Amino acid sequence: MSNLEKFNDIFVQVFGADVAQLGDNYSKETVPEWDSVHQLNIISLMEETFDLMLDPEDIMACTSYNAGKEILAKNDVAL
Repeated sequence: MSNLEKFNDIFVQVFGADVAQLGDNYSKETVPEWDSVHQLNIISLMEETFDLMLDPEDIMACTSYNAGKEILAKNDVAL
């Protein structure tokens, strides 16, 4: 499984999202279910899946699918 597939799977697990839904418009502003608990679940799975320890700033900034990709890139995880 590629890193991108692993990343997409996080959103499938947390939101039950269809992979086809994921992209530029997938964020806390467009997903009604996206709340602080879901955001922490995303962070927890990102840290577990990619063996990371994210900074508090990254945790707060992870408010969209694209932001998550940027955070992983910042932590040298190639998608």
